[in-house]
Amino acid sequence: MTPPDAHPAPIAATVYPDSEVASAAVAEQIAGLIRNRAAEGKTCVLGLATGSSPTRVYEELVRLHREEGLSFQNVVSFNLDEYYPMAPDSLQSYVRFMREYLFDHIDIKPENVHIPNGTVPPEQVNAFCQRYEAQIREAGGIDLQLLGIGRTGHIGFNEPGSGPASRTRLITLDHVTRTDAASDFYGEENVPRRALTMGVGTILEARHIVLLAWGEGKAAVVKRMVEGEVTDTVPATYLQRHPSVQVVLDEAAGAELTPRKTPWLLGLPCNWHDPALVRKALTWLARTVTKPILKLTDEDYNENGLSELLAQSGPAYDINIRVFNELQHTITGWPGGKPHADDTNRPERAAPFPKRVLIFSPHPDDDVISMGGTLLRLVDQGHEVHVAYQTSGNIAVFDEEALRFADFAAEYDLNFQQNDPAGEQFYQRVSDFLRDKAPGQVDSAEVQRLKGVIRRGEARAALRYAGLDPATRAHFQDLPFYETGRVRKKPLGDEDIRLTMELLNRIQPQQIYAAGDLSDPHGTHRVCLAAIFQSIQQLKASGTAWLDDCWVWLYRGAWQEWDIDQIEMAVPLSPQELTRKRRAIFKHQSQKDRPLFPGADQREFWQRSEARNRTTAKLYDQLGLPEYEGIEAFVRWEF
Repeated sequence: MTPPDAHPAPIAATVYPDSEVASAAVAEQIAGLIRNRAAEGKTCVLGLATGSSPTRVYEELVRLHREEGLSFQNVVSFNLDEYYPMAPDSLQSYVRFMREYLFDHIDIKPENVHIPNGTVPPEQVNAFCQRYEAQIREAGGIDLQLLGIGRTGHIGFNEPGSGPASRTRLITLDHVTRTDAASDFYGEENVPRRALTMGVGTILEARHIVLLAWGEGKAAVVKRMVEGEVTDTVPATYLQRHPSVQVVLDEAAGAELTPRKTPWLLGLPCNWHDPALVRKALTWLARTVTKPILKLTDEDYNENGLSELLAQSGPAYDINIRVFNELQHTITGWPGGKPHADDTNRPERAAPFPKRVLIFSPHPDDDVISMGGTLLRLVDQGHEVHVAYQTSGNIAVFDEEALRFADFAAEYDLNFQQNDPAGEQFYQRVSDFLRDKAPGQVDSAEVQRLKGVIRRGEARAALRYAGLDPATRAHFQDLPFYETGRVRKKPLGDEDIRLTMELLNRIQPQQIYAAGDLSDPHGTHRVCLAAIFQSIQQLKASGTAWLDDCWVWLYRGAWQEWDIDQIEMAVPLSPQELTRKRRAIFKHQSQKDRPLFPGADQREFWQRSEARNRTTAKLYDQLGLPEYEGIEAFVRWEF
């Protein structure tokens, strides 16, 4: 193991409002480099990455080519890595990825494209890797290297243990990396155990490096990369040694960096007139010194970098009381608003009551997993609750589950439909397809429909348990962007927006709940939220009157939870309510015992959900607020 540097040099990071803006900026930077090289009569050598991080950059480069004449005739590209073994036409192949996202849509010369060959015979791997290095040198070296970062801190497929002298080679993938890739391969057991990758040393020889990271799930490893010791246990930290590195983040990925999370510790200017920043500082201070907020003293402030806050707004007691009251006012047992009550300090309006409530659920179980307790309470308190299931969720059903339902259909036809052979034929077709299905193969249209039907039935069962009639309160949107039969989805399109606007106009809700949890591994939540936001913005721009009386609340829970200083509505759950929520989740039997795409967290969704609810309740308790069994948390979106 390489010893850590004694005095690491943190990397400067640029944080953009969101990944769309950041990706457009990076694409424009790359386009500028290409144009400058062309004006000089030189080639532009790009090191390219795959994965979810650079896709929007590639889409913007394609747009620049089509709409603004950006030519790639002078570009030579070298990709970072490829799974091994991997046929170039496989769904998970990085050759296919690059063609779908970039190469098939621009005018780059085919002979200028270089991607590690996942089909090279084992005895020729070393020679291939040496030749790949030589090709980079012959091209004049890489001008700009685009990178993502994995949860293990890998760049390319340089897993922990990869040193700064490592070159292009065959490497064994870390278990965490294979787990993260499981969704692309329809199960961890199908993920290759090895990959070809440029080495850390190869990457560090690039003249300029741009690393992209989006979402809450990358925040912890980004902090280690930017601010931690340089060590081969986190290979990305070697970027600290490079003279020209650009780390490009969205707000979520940059949230753990010290200048953003605790700027007072660096002596940076802080706007202590901002109530949100004061709340953030105090909840951090209370957790740091392990005291309830009302017990914090002047000494606690002074000893932990908050003397300026104390000087401007003190004494400590006054600040403590203000923040304590703000947190206390987030707690409500009436998420739809309490009728005939003073709502001055309540998170939701008292009127109108009851409300028309529309809960958007990206997958057919996100509603009960992430806000099942609140859903049950809204129903119990008499609101008109509707649930919109934005996607079918059909790729997240095990083949064995589909076969079981096909078997049921055949038995039903045989025993109750006068020996109608249709069911038996259906079963045979499904059975034959699944028997011969290759790992990672896209399901047939018939199997996709069957898996979608399974998830619809489970969603209806959960709603019936909650006391809702699925015939009138369940809305299955099946947004087109999702319906590819593959983990990789289409971009959000006009039809997705049209369907969402149509549903909103039909129900005209006074309260909307949407998934603000953007860490799901497929990116489905992110696209679904964008569909809602864009639809509301278009309706607002058109002067839609009912929006004037509509509030939007964002929930999390399946993958991530809101930080306590962000929470604007906290709905407490009793032990009995947490049990009812669990039973609603259990109605989704195809996701029970083991979800097909578990992501980084191997627990079942109900276990994750309960743990997050209990953790949030415990944090409120530790800050000196009332003690509950669990809490579901929400943040209001102002549109």
